[in-house]
Amino acid sequence: MDLGHSFDDKCESRLYIGNLDLRITEAALIKMFSPFGKIVSEDFLWHTRGPKRGEPRGYAFVQFNTKEEAKLAKEKMHGKLVCGRPLVVRLASEKYLMDAASNSPNAIGDSSKSSLAGSSSGQVNRSAKIAAIKNKLKAMEEEGGNPKKQKQADSISCTE
Repeated sequence: MDLGHSFDDKCESRLYIGNLDLRITEAALIKMFSPFGKIVSEDFLWHTRGPKRGEPRGYAFVQFNTKEEAKLAKEKMHGKLVCGRPLVVRLASEKYLMDAASNSPNAIGDSSKSSLAGSSSGQVNRSAKIAAIKNKLKAMEEEGGNPKKQKQADSISCTE
């Protein structure tokens, strides 16, 4: 059972970092997140095939030593402007839970449907995700009053 417990601890101290500008390097990512604690590992994802081979995929994972360090980094860095783009920072376990939740309504009772039906439900699922993102952005704008002024003060440029 200790193995499962250590796996849970690892998931809780691992961050997903998304919406990365293509100019962000691995070194810059580590520099941005190292003030929040000891970084145990970092996975910067690259395209391995196709026309974008060798280019960054726009997201990465950072593993901290403790879940407290990861939570602090999440609180401080989520939404921070880096190279003009707001970072998406969440616990990697939250990413997996969100993916599972978004796929579960389609998974129930769909096992007998054909693959063609599955592709059309994927389009509906994508539209639902887009709508959810738009609603969240609207709610965030309403909460923060004027988020552009607030975010500009907290931004990191690509030249740092």
